[in-house]
Amino acid sequence: MAEVNERLTVRMRELGFTQEELADSMNTAIEQITGRFGTVSPRTIHNFTSGRTRWPQARQRLALEAVFGCAATELGFTPPARCPADRPVPACAQHNEEEPVLRRTFLTAASAAAFFPVASGVAVVSGVSAASGVSSADSAGGRLGQSDVNRLTAQFALIIASDNKTGGTHQVEQAALGWAQHALHLQRTRSASQRVRGQLYGLAAAFMGSALWAAIDGGRLDPAQQHLHQAVALAGLSGDPSIQFRIWGHAGALYRHLGQYTSALAADEAAKRTRAARDPLYASLIHARTAVHHADLHDRQAALRCLGLAEATLGRADAGAHRPPWLLFYDSAEFHLLALTATTSLGLWEQAEAHAHHTLAKLRPDLKRNRALTQAYLAHAQLGQHETELAVATAHRVPAQARHGRTARLLNHFGHRLHSFAPDSAATRQWFEKELL
Repeated sequence: MAEVNERLTVRMRELGFTQEELADSMNTAIEQITGRFGTVSPRTIHNFTSGRTRWPQARQRLALEAVFGCAATELGFTPPARCPADRPVPACAQHNEEEPVLRRTFLTAASAAAFFPVASGVAVVSGVSAASGVSSADSAGGRLGQSDVNRLTAQFALIIASDNKTGGTHQVEQAALGWAQHALHLQRTRSASQRVRGQLYGLAAAFMGSALWAAIDGGRLDPAQQHLHQAVALAGLSGDPSIQFRIWGHAGALYRHLGQYTSALAADEAAKRTRAARDPLYASLIHARTAVHHADLHDRQAALRCLGLAEATLGRADAGAHRPPWLLFYDSAEFHLLALTATTSLGLWEQAEAHAHHTLAKLRPDLKRNRALTQAYLAHAQLGQHETELAVATAHRVPAQARHGRTARLLNHFGHRLHSFAPDSAATRQWFEKELL
């Protein structure tokens, strides 16, 4: 008897997909991959969830990965064992030969185009023009339904996954803006129920919030302020307390980077007043962020009190509760990263190093930007304890592709501290020699 695919079933439930809606979204993704609309049916999805299909065809796997923003194996599918060498061209070998071609086609036609600007300066996001927000698939009209919401929700998950991997690049910012404009274009041009309209406003706010966060992370603070104003307005129109919480959290981060620490604390208070903050997980997150802002104001007692509240509240959170995909980043590892940020600002170097090690031990492998940030913070903590050679070795472990945005700024500050602390040491010379290469 086939074993039910619980992982896929849970992910479908999280995004609100019915079997028919997931089939429709996969067929759209297959059209992006191959140029032809797919033939996935609700029966196909039933076979996936029931466990009857343990390893979908190559097109279907790539479509699933595009819709959910993760590998097929993370959705509960198991690749078959290698076929015996004495079998003459079995079906599994045909699939294995087909997949690289399809994957290259998909990466060229969808992913690469989605996150890189074209010559005209307009980002193309999976068939959506960031300038107009219009896609060929949606220009035909018709009443908006839950399947349209689900498709946008799946694209939002892709934006989140890209940000987790690369951090606040201009490409992620433009992709998020393109989808925000697309959601608003649907609002203007299509009929829908009030419930669907509210969800679309929430998605527009979510995409705008991701553009805001990418701009903050990349140090592009002028456009970030413009994104904030639009995100707050859209979140208000949506009536979604989770989105409102998210936008106020990003507002706090922006005010922090602008050096407006009291405004950052005011944004934290606004987030605490949302209904979402009744959930212990949300409450823990905002307590941890508030600790960072108190630390920026050198209020050690308040910062440490908020960290204690964040840790205690996190321990009461129901790990199995239904929450939006953007909140999946917050767990014990992220708590320790925020605690690391706060203790670094306070100059509590031993505590900072302990939080850094906790973060690195617990961090999910897909959160590559956060791993690079943690290593940069760890180098600062080690330097604060006069471990110059160890600090330089840690800083050198930050990958070159991660050295932009906040991580780059942390490493630049590390170089200044290093030169001030030990200008004539061999480790200092080694750091600057490698940085100049």
